[in-house]
Amino acid sequence: ATFAAGCFWGVELNYQRIEGVKSTSVGYTNGHMDYPTYQDICTGETGHAEAVQVIFDPSKVSYHELLKVFWRIHDPTTLNRQKNDRGTQYRSGIYFHSQDQQHAAQKSIDEHQPLFAKPIVTELAPAANGGGLSSTISSTWKMGAKALLKGAGRPSGAMADPDTYSISICNWYRLG
Repeated sequence: ATFAAGCFWGVELNYQRIEGVKSTSVGYTNGHMDYPTYQDICTGETGHAEAVQVIFDPSKVSYHELLKVFWRIHDPTTLNRQKNDRGTQYRSGIYFHSQDQQHAAQKSIDEHQPLFAKPIVTELAPAANGGGLSSTISSTWKMGAKALLKGAGRPSGAMADPDTYSISICNWYRLG
């Protein structure tokens, strides 16, 4: 399952807290440029969305339950914006990995529309590139790690060398 609901750090945190979610990863999806940099994404010209790929155990959590979280954590009626984040990369999107996910997502959109005064603008599309996310996160981590080590303090698990810095997104998000 792949979801876009604004800045991926907060979205990822919400999915990591769900029992049955095996792993999550953040990156950029459904754009028209191969291997974009963060700076490319910020131009708004690559077509990418910040997204979270969620690997889950369907015997513990259903795709339907993941969709319920999606609707709860953002405003699907704002185009290219979530809270203070603005730009095409912050759009609302559900990127399906199968026809079953596509049908479930469309049904969920239809069920949720009456709950909103404005039209839902959530993009529903196949996950690009077989569902993998394009990511330049490792360099972003290094920049963030250097800032953290300079003055913001060290979250649990922080290492002294920012080039090999590893941090749980939960700890990173709490500092932001």
